[in-house]
Amino acid sequence: MIKIEQHADDIVELRLDRPPVNAINPELVCALEAAMEQAESAGARALVLSGRPGLFSAGLDVPELMKLDEAGMRDFWRDFFGLLARLARSPIPIVAALTGHSPAGGTVLALFADYRIQAQGDFRLGLNEVQVGLVVPPVIHQALVRLIGVYAAERHLVAGQMIPVEEALAIGLIDELASPDQVIEQALAWCRHHLAMPTHAMLATRQLCRADLAGLFRDPAALDLDAFVKGWFEPATQKTLETLVERLRKAG
Repeated sequence: MIKIEQHADDIVELRLDRPPVNAINPELVCALEAAMEQAESAGARALVLSGRPGLFSAGLDVPELMKLDEAGMRDFWRDFFGLLARLARSPIPIVAALTGHSPAGGTVLALFADYRIQAQGDFRLGLNEVQVGLVVPPVIHQALVRLIGVYAAERHLVAGQMIPVEEALAIGLIDELASPDQVIEQALAWCRHHLAMPTHAMLATRQLCRADLAGLFRDPAALDLDAFVKGWFEPATQKTLETLVERLRKAG
């Protein structure tokens, strides 16, 4: 589910590889966290998180998650929050190389990276949870606020719309655009630029600047896991999700 590619300068690329759309399910969450741990333990100095051309990740695998009971859904979200915490607390820099569309869960992963490079083109990203009857968990809301500001985050979340890459760049949801065939190369270049700095100073400053992001996971109760799971199983939400699953079935 994760392809690992070793690049020069001890930079490791972790490429999401769960056909057809890199949808996020329990196995992908565990595989990505394990790949991060493996790369860090093996001496990686920076990570690049990527997807396939045209698509980073289509977000949560709603059809599969709809099969879970409350205990299973709680386990999934505990693991997903664990993955986000690992991204936020990573001891080495991480670049999200958004190789194409990156809705919902795909955007969430990118929020916790150090830097986001998006492929140019007719691609969309953003947090559309409200459109399917869900309330964004507080930790994700706060990560978005940290990135784009309080009012911009409010407008984006309440509208619940996927936005074009140019708009995402304008509001600060991504850091730069690259031609689709250069997204990975620009991510590697960003890593090399930072790795060329005095290591201790760069990593210590990075840790200082990201302390607030890592701190979002300090209190497990603040994740409000039970409230999100309860919201998932609300009848109105389940009806909206069932409609989405049926639409995906017909499209596939």
